[in-house]
This record gives sequence, structure tokens and C-alpha cells, in this order.
Amino acid sequence: MTVTLERPARPAQRSGPVLACTSVCTALVVGFVAAINLAVPKLAASSLHPTSSELLWIVDAYVVMFACLVIPAGAVGDKLGRKGTLLTGLGIFAAGAVVSAVAPNVAVMLAGRAVTGLGAACVLPNCVGVLLHATAPERRTYALAVWAAATGIGGVVGNVGGGAVLTGGSWRSLFVAVAVVAVGCLAWAARSAPRSARHERTPDVPGTLLFVAAVVVLLTGIIEGPGQGWGSTVVLTAFACGILLGVCWVLVELRVAHPMLDPRVFRNPALGSAGLGMAITFFGSFGLFYVNASLLQYGRGFSVLQTGLGIVPLTVPLLLGTPWVPGLVRLVGVPATLAAAFGLTGAGLLWLSYASNAAYPVYAAGLVVVGLGIMLAAPCLTAQIASALPVERAGIAGGLQSATRELGSALGVAVVGTVLTAGFTRHLPAALGEHSPAPRTVREALTLAPSDRAAVTEAFTHGADTALRAAALVVLAGGALVVAGSRYAAGAARR
Repeated sequence: MTVTLERPARPAQRSGPVLACTSVCTALVVGFVAAINLAVPKLAASSLHPTSSELLWIVDAYVVMFACLVIPAGAVGDKLGRKGTLLTGLGIFAAGAVVSAVAPNVAVMLAGRAVTGLGAACVLPNCVGVLLHATAPERRTYALAVWAAATGIGGVVGNVGGGAVLTGGSWRSLFVAVAVVAVGCLAWAARSAPRSARHERTPDVPGTLLFVAAVVVLLTGIIEGPGQGWGSTVVLTAFACGILLGVCWVLVELRVAHPMLDPRVFRNPALGSAGLGMAITFFGSFGLFYVNASLLQYGRGFSVLQTGLGIVPLTVPLLLGTPWVPGLVRLVGVPATLAAAFGLTGAGLLWLSYASNAAYPVYAAGLVVVGLGIMLAAPCLTAQIASALPVERAGIAGGLQSATRELGSALGVAVVGTVLTAGFTRHLPAALGEHSPAPRTVREALTLAPSDRAAVTEAFTHGADTALRAAALVVLAGGALVVAGSRYAAGAARR
């Protein structure tokens, strides 16, 4: 039974300010994933003295908490109120950033990162819920398209903003700046976001715990894969446990009266293909972000700020073209739009793999092509996921979109990073390649052989080119599956 506890605001009056606010909140929590990567060199040389494994988890603790809690947090918003959950999430996000900013050791830093990830998990799905509630039905496709663009732009905002802050300050200043922005977003959301109806549902505690556990161990396997080896006991055990917990989660959800996320919704071919498409889209984009940051710094000698600005051409299509995507989808259909999206993204990644040593304008043109692909894919897929679930489950819809995005992002970084490292070590000078253990990063290689900078940089460029080509193949192959699924869904809908 659904019980309305609060009178909803009239959507048509509030949609403009709410769209702007939710887009900025989204760019903040997505951009923080990219910004922290720019701080890695300063963190590595800081008084925290993190090991390589600890450094990896400083980056990934946020992603793990974000990904495993984003669907449960969407369910909490549907039950307790989306605005309240959004505001709580922004407060938690800011508090976690403050903890990280003042961290005296790695343990406190990791705790702060985990808390920030919890806040982000509350923010992102409830941005969708608040936005859908505040927007008239005939405007929702356009609003979702603009919001989806914010998820793509967020990574670039993180690169540019993070680069600017880190150029003028320490790594602690990055966390302080993020906390300040989060507090500003909290005040903005408190003023502009309308309250929505609460939906009384019995909490699905067993299903939620099993889901969280399954995602945590799965992401642990993905994150540890590049360092431990994909065939290592740790990684294989994590994947096996993830599959087992996932099966248990499905069995539990099929039996409870009010599941957190009913697995039967994936019988909808449009939802299944859209979820896969979201994962593939962000596999390619975050794989690119991972390679691009180092490629511009090592290959072209860019500063941190120049590196952040160097990715800006990717955002041009997102900023200029996104409002036109819903009309294009109505004109040519979802399958054709997605075919163009994944074709452009894959072609752009291949372009970049052959332009690493070319003049920057040539490289920037490849970024624009990738941006065109993301511009077409993100709004189309977001609208598919949102339309597959009823509006009273908008938080779950936002959580599902965010979870598939985070999973794709984590896989993109892990797989592309593995290919990059393998290519880098294979092309190192013979003396360095025979060193035990072989250096896995440019910094390690230059520490062992500072006079071989040109050869080490060339080896890294070879590895980056191979990694971008691998990402392109995954995007093109996965995109073909998504297009086939969307064509099947379109045919089923007409029957």
C-alpha cells in the first residue's frame, strides 16, 4: 500500500532550478572519482607514507562504497523521502571529505573515503528521484538527458577542478574544496528540491545485505586483479564468492513480498540491454580517463592543470548536443541511436590510440569523437532505465543506473590498467625488463634508470596505445550486444 505523507510540489514550477541543482550534485560525486586520481602522486609522497596497495584502496574505497550502496540508498529514498535522503547524503559526503582532509594516517584516510562513498551513494540515485518528481511527464525525457550529460561531464569537471586545486595546494586542499562545494550543494538542494511522497514498504534487510556483500567481493576481485593477477587465489575466490552471493540474493529476492530490487525486472529486454549499455559506456570513458591522465603528463609533459584541461574537448558535444538527443531518439529510434553511440565511442578510442604522438589538436579531435558517442549513449540509456520502472521506484531506477555505471567504471580502470601495465613492461629497455620485480609504473622505472627517460616514456606510450585499442574493441563488441538487445526489445514492444 502506498501512503502519501507530504503534498508534492507542482512539477512544472520547480523543474528548472531542480534540474540545475541535481546536475551539479551529480557532477560533484562523479567528478570526485576522477579528481582523486590526480592527487595520487602527492599522496604517494605525503607524510601518510601509503604502500602501493594502500594507495590503490585510498582511490577505490570511495568507488566500492558508492557502487555497493547506491541501489539500497535509492530504496531508502523511495521509502523515507528522496529530498531528505539527498540532503543527508550531501552532509555525509562533506563530513567524509573533512575526515580525509585532516587524516593523520592511512587508516583514517580510508575511513574518510568510505564515509564519502556512503554519502555519494545517497546522493546520486535520489537526484534522479527528486528530478523525476519535480518534472512534468512531458519534460522528463529532456530533463533526464541533461542530467545524464552531467554524469559524463562530471569526470571532466573532476579533472579540471582537481587539477586547478592541486596546482595551488596540497592533497589536503582537494578534500577541503570538495567539502565546501558539498555544503554549498546541500544549501542549494534544501532550498530548491521539492519534497516527494514516501512509499511505505517493508525493509528488505536480507536482500540488501546479500546484494551489498556480493558487490563488495566482486569489486574487490576487479580491483585486486591487476596487482594480484587475474588467476590468483584471491581474485578467483572473490569472483566465486560474488557469484555465489549473487545467486543467493536472487533466490531471496524472489521469495520476499517487497524486494529491494526484484530480479524479475530484468526480464524486460529494454532494461537489461540498457544496464549493459551503461556499463559499456562507462567502461570506455573511465578507461580513457585512466590512460589519458598519465599519457598527457608522461607523453606530452603536461602539468597537472594542463592535464585536467586537456580532456575538455570531450565535453563539447555533451554541453552542446545533449538537449537534441531525445528528439533524435524519437526520429531514428533507440537501436540506431545506440549503434551510432557505440560506433563513435569505439572509433574515438581507436583514433586516440594512433594519435598519442600526434599534435594535440589531432588528439583533441579524437576526444571530441568519444564525447559524441557518450553524448548519444548516456541520455538514451538513462531514459530506458527510468522508463522501465514505475515513477514511485525512481530511487531504485537511479540506483540501478548508478550501479551499472560504477561497475563499468571499475572494470574499465582494472582491465585497461592491466593491458597498459603489460604493454609497458613488455616495451621497457632490456635491462629494466629483466629487473626483478620488473617496474610496473613510470615512476618505478625512472627511479631504477633515471637516464632512460625517453625509452621509459616510449614504453608507456606503447602500453597506453594498446590499452586504448583494447578498450575500443570491448566497446564495439559490447555495444553490438546492446544494440541487438535494444532491437529485440523494440520488436517485442511492437508485438
